[in-house]
Amino acid sequence: EEAALLVGEVANDVDVMIVSFHGGAEGFDSLHVADDTETFYGENRGNVVRFARRMVDVGADLVIGHGPHVPRAMEVYKRRLIAYSLGNFATYGTFNLTGFNGTGLVLATSLDRKGRFVHGEIRPTRQAGEGIPEPDPEQTAVDLIRWLSATDLPETGVRVGLDGRIHPPGK
Repeated sequence: EEAALLVGEVANDVDVMIVSFHGGAEGFDSLHVADDTETFYGENRGNVVRFARRMVDVGADLVIGHGPHVPRAMEVYKRRLIAYSLGNFATYGTFNLTGFNGTGLVLATSLDRKGRFVHGEIRPTRQAGEGIPEPDPEQTAVDLIRWLSATDLPETGVRVGLDGRIHPPGK
């Protein structure tokens, strides 16, 4: 509720409100988004669906989650885009970069003058070596987010084309 108060206090004073949050469980077993509380090593990491939607309810135009270290579904809620995790873009040290843990993306998105989602694009990346980002010619994030959005959020999940373009549900 503290975050909702902060966002609500300034939402009317800005043209576009973007909220970024770190939340949810982590790792390969955390690919899926559910409207439920998530934990990681016994720590309550919150209900990311409830949090993100609450941010939109109080004035956020775009909500971007991170923390799970893997890409997650995207949805359009009240005409606002919510990306639950963009995965790993660049890391360092001894992070596990195998499989989806080394998958990330750059999210390009267009909003109208009222902050409503119009369209977007997933520009897939992968990490090479010790976590250096590079374009992913296999488009892993595109395929993964298409599947996760349709599976986890069938009513509100974005539609992702083979070219990585993102459209609202039903478009």
